[in-house]
Amino acid sequence: MSPALPQTLADLKTSPWAEAPLRGRSVRDEIRANLLVRLKDGGPLFPGIVGFDDTIIPQLVNALLARHDFILLGTRGQAKTRLLRALVQFLDPVIPVIAGSEVNDDPFAPISRFGREQIEAMGDATPIGWWKREDRYIEKLATPDVTIADIIGDLDPIKAARGGHLLGDELTMHFGLLPRANRGIFALNELPDLSGKIQVGLFNVMQEGDVQIKGYPVRLSLDVVLAFTANPEDYTARGKIITPLKDRIGSEIRTHYPQSVEAGMAITQQEAWIDRDGTAVRIPELLMELVERIAFEARVDQRVDKRAGVSQRLPISLLEIVASNAERRTLASGEQEIVARVEDVYAGLPAITGKLELEYEGELQGGDAVARELIRRAAAATFDDRAGDADVDEIVKWFDEGGALKVGLEERTETCFRGFGLVPGLHDLVHEFELATASDRAGTVTACELVLEALVAKHRISRTEDHGFQRARASRRREN
Repeated sequence: MSPALPQTLADLKTSPWAEAPLRGRSVRDEIRANLLVRLKDGGPLFPGIVGFDDTIIPQLVNALLARHDFILLGTRGQAKTRLLRALVQFLDPVIPVIAGSEVNDDPFAPISRFGREQIEAMGDATPIGWWKREDRYIEKLATPDVTIADIIGDLDPIKAARGGHLLGDELTMHFGLLPRANRGIFALNELPDLSGKIQVGLFNVMQEGDVQIKGYPVRLSLDVVLAFTANPEDYTARGKIITPLKDRIGSEIRTHYPQSVEAGMAITQQEAWIDRDGTAVRIPELLMELVERIAFEARVDQRVDKRAGVSQRLPISLLEIVASNAERRTLASGEQEIVARVEDVYAGLPAITGKLELEYEGELQGGDAVARELIRRAAAATFDDRAGDADVDEIVKWFDEGGALKVGLEERTETCFRGFGLVPGLHDLVHEFELATASDRAGTVTACELVLEALVAKHRISRTEDHGFQRARASRRREN
């Protein structure tokens, strides 16, 4: 710790921390004051959080300015925990505490018996510690086995025996996470998983600002911001937020998945590990869009459970597998440049199926079949977005007249480029609509794959099990 910081109560009394507005300021007022400064300065309030600027962040800012406890309500993979952890940036860099205090006593207003006795015994010589902002955020995942002792505290018979105290003496208490978060932020993830009696134990903290332990008249006027997260599905699946507690939460903020493909792509590229130890893996932008659209397609698919949601972790994990398969394939073929293809997306089926909760119809079809269809639909949506006006009749006609093309999973780029060149108009289409440049053969291969996958999704041509393309089946053509 910097030597410039006061180390005794006497030093503290002559420092800025002894004067307004720092002295006696609650953590809610501290967050509010620092947030107001950030708002005046401009710039992003939550760096790294994408897609919430016009929706979630204004609501969260309003809750903090109103000094509310709050809950983030949303399905999995919606950055709820990341938002909570970002709250520490609105705390002061350090605050003074009585050294050795388990509840981070304010030297000017101690709430624990330990803190008061320290001041009485040592006076101005009372040693001062400094609590960093990063340590003032306490997080707990709620599970059914969490106890009152974990959250609030319990009697410690060993402390009582060693100190010669009665069990009801405050000095025999072992404090839980919540008292230890005094003068900080206490975040509880998956609140509905917490048993009802533990939720009841939070009432006094939220309403009266104090706690009681084991029925003994031990009161601690805690200064703490409470923040919760919950999945709406958990209200009925594993538990619920009991009504009196829900009523005491000042703001309920509903999170959401990215509302645009562009926002989703920005999140995925930010979070996915695709820079491989200095090895450059090129993933064409149209392929990144395809990967993102798979999640968007899954979120509206009737075979996917809407209550469980489709996490943003799906495109993140999938993009990492795409990069890995491109890396493996390129090393096996002996090529120098690593460029991802649509075929690499199919290699990422495990990253898709593991993230989907299927309804009965989807279970009957099987996860792999659903995932493959989502890939094709995403390819069609990407093609329509980038080249929706393209005339593909010449390409389809070639397949209708008996043309067939098989592109092996491990084929070299040059072989694939020449193979796609056999299909009349295919190269011209991808270059005309700038899906790839004429000089970029690897990018052209990826774009050609995308076009053919889109035609498969539209039932203009068909795809064989061994990664070949051929004329659409007559029955399917008649259906469309």
